[in-house]
Amino acid sequence: MSVTEQPAPAPGGDHGPDHGPDTGVDAAAEQLRDRISADSLTTRRDYLRIVATVSGGLAIGGVGVAAGILHRHGDNETLPKPKKVADLLPPGEAVAFRFPGDDDRAVAVRLKDGSLVGYSAVCTHLACAVLWREDRGAEGELYCPCHEGVFDARTGEVTAGPPPRPLPKVFLSEEVDGSVWAVATARSGEPAKDALCRQFSDARPEMAARLGCPGGDRATESRRT
Repeated sequence: MSVTEQPAPAPGGDHGPDHGPDTGVDAAAEQLRDRISADSLTTRRDYLRIVATVSGGLAIGGVGVAAGILHRHGDNETLPKPKKVADLLPPGEAVAFRFPGDDDRAVAVRLKDGSLVGYSAVCTHLACAVLWREDRGAEGELYCPCHEGVFDARTGEVTAGPPPRPLPKVFLSEEVDGSVWAVATARSGEPAKDALCRQFSDARPEMAARLGCPGGDRATESRRT
């Protein structure tokens, strides 16, 4: 499930000496399926951004991301408002959503063993859309079609391609009714405890204390007095 660029078949059906007669047809069909799948995770506005980046802004975008100029997922210092992601998320499935802001693409994945993970769906290379591919590997993978970037589904770490950093995490909570909620974010490579303490310390000091955040107990006591 991606927007993988496939070479067009040679004119007249000549696919070269190392390919069978159906290679071009199979490649075209796979490309069509991938583009349809990508549409479910990427809006028209997202595609326009990608086209604009690829056509004229690769160098500028690369420098901007490397220098930390452009907005990165998880940069928010305050605790975002919880957002319902799905009523139910079965194993092997994923859902795209926006969090913490309306322009922040994210994806929640239920791995086959039942683990629930969430990430920014913006590639750390040049901000293209990241897609979930359940059919790749033992646990599936998160894939950026622009430059063949691949991220580990369980950790968000880079496993292939040019992305320089892992995907920022989105922390998810599952309620007793099976609904899945996004509750906080982390910067790329930021330890989970640091990210949660950064966002919970002021807004939810009792939670910060339970997490063992520095100053969490003092913040809770000050709220009581």
